[in-house]
Amino acid sequence: MASPTSTNPAHAHFESFLQAQLCQDVLSSFQELCGALGLEPGGGLPQYHKIKDQLNYWSAKSLWTKLDKRAGQPVYQQGRACTSTKCLVVGAGPCGLRVAVELALLGARVVLVEKRTKFSRHNVLHLWPFTIHDLRALGAKKFYGRFCTGTLDHISIRQLQLLLLKVALLLGVEIHWGVTFTGLQPPPRKGSGWRAQLQPNPPAQLANYEFDVLISAAGGKFVPEGFKVREMRGKLAIGITANFVNGRTVEETQVPEISGVARIYNQSFFQSLLKATGIDLENIVYYKDDTHYFVMTAKKQCLLRLGVLRQDWPDTNRLLGSANVVPEALQRFTRAAADFATHGKLGKLEFAQDAHGQPDVSAFDFTSMMRAESSARVQEKHGARLLLGLVGDCLVEPFWPLGTGVARGFLAAFDAAWMVKRWAEGAESLEVLAERESLYQLLSQTSPENMHRNVAQYGLDPATRYPNLNLRAVTPNQVRDLYDVLAKEPVQRNNDKTDTGMPATGSAGTQEELLRWCQEQTAGYPGVHVSDLSSSWADGLALCALVYRLQPGLLEPSELQGLGALEATAWALKVAENELGITPVVSAQAVVAGSDPLGLIAYLSHFHSAFKSMAHSPGPVSQASPGTSSAVLFLSKLQRTLQRSRAKENAEDAGGKKLRLEMEAETPSTEVPPDPEPGVPLTPPSQHQEAGAGDLCALCGEHLYVLERLCVNGHFFHRSCFRCHTCEATLWPGGYEQHPGDGHFYCLQHLPQTDHKAEGSDRGPESPVKTEGVSSPHQVRIACHQASQLPQPRRRGPVLFQIPASPPVGRSASPARSASGCPPLTLPLTRKWSLHPSLPAAAPPWPATPWRAALWAGACQSRALKSLPDLQGLRHHHALCCLTGAGAGGSRTSQFFFSALVAMEKEEKESPFSSEEEEEDVPLDSDVEQALQTFAKTSGTMNNYPTWRRTLLRRAKEEEMKRFCKAQTIQRRLNEIEAALRELEAEGVKLELALRRQSSSPEQQKKLWVGQLLQLVDKKNSLVAEEAELMITVQELNLEEKQWQLDQELRGYMNREENLKTAADRQAEDQVLRKLVDLVNQRDALIRFQEERRLSELALGTGAQG
Repeated sequence: MASPTSTNPAHAHFESFLQAQLCQDVLSSFQELCGALGLEPGGGLPQYHKIKDQLNYWSAKSLWTKLDKRAGQPVYQQGRACTSTKCLVVGAGPCGLRVAVELALLGARVVLVEKRTKFSRHNVLHLWPFTIHDLRALGAKKFYGRFCTGTLDHISIRQLQLLLLKVALLLGVEIHWGVTFTGLQPPPRKGSGWRAQLQPNPPAQLANYEFDVLISAAGGKFVPEGFKVREMRGKLAIGITANFVNGRTVEETQVPEISGVARIYNQSFFQSLLKATGIDLENIVYYKDDTHYFVMTAKKQCLLRLGVLRQDWPDTNRLLGSANVVPEALQRFTRAAADFATHGKLGKLEFAQDAHGQPDVSAFDFTSMMRAESSARVQEKHGARLLLGLVGDCLVEPFWPLGTGVARGFLAAFDAAWMVKRWAEGAESLEVLAERESLYQLLSQTSPENMHRNVAQYGLDPATRYPNLNLRAVTPNQVRDLYDVLAKEPVQRNNDKTDTGMPATGSAGTQEELLRWCQEQTAGYPGVHVSDLSSSWADGLALCALVYRLQPGLLEPSELQGLGALEATAWALKVAENELGITPVVSAQAVVAGSDPLGLIAYLSHFHSAFKSMAHSPGPVSQASPGTSSAVLFLSKLQRTLQRSRAKENAEDAGGKKLRLEMEAETPSTEVPPDPEPGVPLTPPSQHQEAGAGDLCALCGEHLYVLERLCVNGHFFHRSCFRCHTCEATLWPGGYEQHPGDGHFYCLQHLPQTDHKAEGSDRGPESPVKTEGVSSPHQVRIACHQASQLPQPRRRGPVLFQIPASPPVGRSASPARSASGCPPLTLPLTRKWSLHPSLPAAAPPWPATPWRAALWAGACQSRALKSLPDLQGLRHHHALCCLTGAGAGGSRTSQFFFSALVAMEKEEKESPFSSEEEEEDVPLDSDVEQALQTFAKTSGTMNNYPTWRRTLLRRAKEEEMKRFCKAQTIQRRLNEIEAALRELEAEGVKLELALRRQSSSPEQQKKLWVGQLLQLVDKKNSLVAEEAELMITVQELNLEEKQWQLDQELRGYMNREENLKTAADRQAEDQVLRKLVDLVNQRDALIRFQEERRLSELALGTGAQG
């Protein structure tokens, strides 16, 4: 067949345009194409139709089909929706180009200005499923053949800009390069329009261009005049990006990517990295595109220790300035981290070159993020109205570890274009602004999970993207300040205080209110008479009465006989902390001596704010009461369980004893079981421990003010002092331990291990323990939910499965052992099986074959997910799938899947669409997906079915990225809470100093100061409770990863032939199985805690309505 270029020279220019990989090549080839066709670039949609009419050969038609399908959507009204609208778009980043494309499809005249002259950013962007579908619909595969092939879900910024630039040029967008937008030029008189101030020397046609819509996509450093920007600051966060040359060798293509691994839930990988290289990171991501792209968050102390930073400076700009960063050391640092993460399989890592010809590696600060307070404004002068909108980084600077930048940027681009359409339709200006702000409120909450599932229906109309959309969430009256006759004030950057999260709803108010409440709660107890908030509590009886009132049974009055004031007070403080979640801020000695009245008031206010809504009636307080610090209490018990578990494991390892599984037959409890010893010590803390505990920090010895006090193990610390002894990182609740040898506190990553403990694995995040018969790590992750590893507890508590004891060493396996080597499972009939109507009241007979067992478990899991999402679908059923999914042959179930896979592949091959053009995922029902995942884990045939394999791989990567984003969201919020607590502490110190020093101040002024102090205490308690909630989620992520690790280890044993196993193998297999069951029970405790919280909130809501 003759080449199309032989008959029409324009075809060659068009092919060059499609294949161009440099910005200048794209522009020059398009200019030549327009010249060959007799057209002038920038002619809007009419230009597109003329190009399409003249280029009608097969290669071009496939692109026109896609663009016509998009342009044919009713919302664009055949390109006539905005024909009278003139737009100026500032910035040719991905978001600027994307909004320009939408405006062009609406029929508007679009002019775009960009200060750069080339695209040089190699950094890689994560794409949500809808962005992949959206770009495919614009012909991305035609411009960039490797776009999201297989399981890829990312693209470099440069490639994304190139393909959007090509689409924009074809649709008639007029683009000017090397032109900087510096501001607006208002109309000088009536009848004239708005113009732009441009530099250095814009063409006359551009300088005189009058427009009525301005869309700014110029990045976070430039926001048009009139917009207010809020700065959100957290803890210091230093990011490092690096791009290495991608030689596209076979070895490089086989190196698996890292969608994201975070230290907050994967301690083992970062511990191994630290031991091997001395590099201390918070997280790391690796993507392959034009380059090998790595991005990581490094700790400042590590950078200083390794010589990357010359000197420590409090100012971030100076800390990361070019004068303080050693380029060679930074390159060594990133090369070593990348080499370790990929097991050295990338060979010699050579840096790619940036726009300046230098190695493409840089350190940046993402401590603070800017967010515009509004997304749009209207300015008017001399009757000429101008609609201004923001998209991209100048609207919201993304938090890079979440991978939300381009996805939310595209959503904002669609919303901005929808606003322009409504503006062109003649809607009232305030109504247009109100709708836009209603959509803006949704932007920061969007995720792939809470948007419409059918990404194929996404369009310009917000209703196609956002479920439960309310375009009237913001009223026109609320946006009147966004309509200016002429903006006079410059852009403001408000250095707002960090968001303190939950509102302070339970403030103790005044001292009088607190005193009345304490009197009500302690009334009627013998020997207790509360008349004030100081001396009435000195004997300890009032505090014991208060605790007994809130939780009868914890402190029996008979147990107080014979105890002195100090002992009784110490006992009450301990009980309140361990059983009510009320952390002390005052020592027992200070209460008895009356030396710290402010500390006592702050402590009692915590009781009041937590239990003030409780009716004054006899009976215990419900542990699920929303007023109680249930998260703090639960995390405290979990922390003690973890510490006992690690101590027990160390002792067992040291003595060479076999690990035992604690089993209890009683009905599952609703809490994490308390310590083996009574929750309240029979012997109260010694006076030596309590002396001065609330006045001085146990670490630095400096004075502690009330708001600064952090109580751990009966001692008080500054939060700023309570850090890991090794890495000086902040110690979060549930994420640290005190070493019994040296007495120092450590994060779990740096907790010193005894000599007999096994060293941490030096494998990367994608390399589990390899055993015979196990697929490659990347293939295994098709079906497994990943997270990260953390030392896990071995606690006493309810069990879901009972495992027979392993046979003695040297004897053969029990005849009851299955062919897979897995001991038989017995499922006790407990109430856990009746939690959901969709599940049987008792465990059904175990299916005869492993495949049926796996299917049954998968079906149970999916039904639980559907019936009760908050319980997370009884995720311990995943362990059932793992424990029973051995061998893949002979069963009718596997035969069914073989038939289904063959039919799917046949349909794929017979599809009229080319595989190069279409690689959409297969829509899967949850039951089918669960069964397929089990099938994929237990068979080696998935490589023969690329469609299903690609779908499952992509789903697995999405789950991995989802988990990583969840962890990074938690990390960011924890940092924000830490910054907010520092601010509260500083305010509290000022108030406390004023109260202690101004003894001559009027009594009314003192009461006012005390009221303000109580409000700060209440805010702090709310933040501490939120911090505990987040750390519970971290524990959940840890358990998920630990389960995945044990699952892989167990599968290695189960896939071996039974006659090839040694006695040691069988013992090790039983040991792993017991650990796995114990871990499932731990996850079950977390699930039950969350479920009780949910039911409590539902009951509270029902009661409020009643």
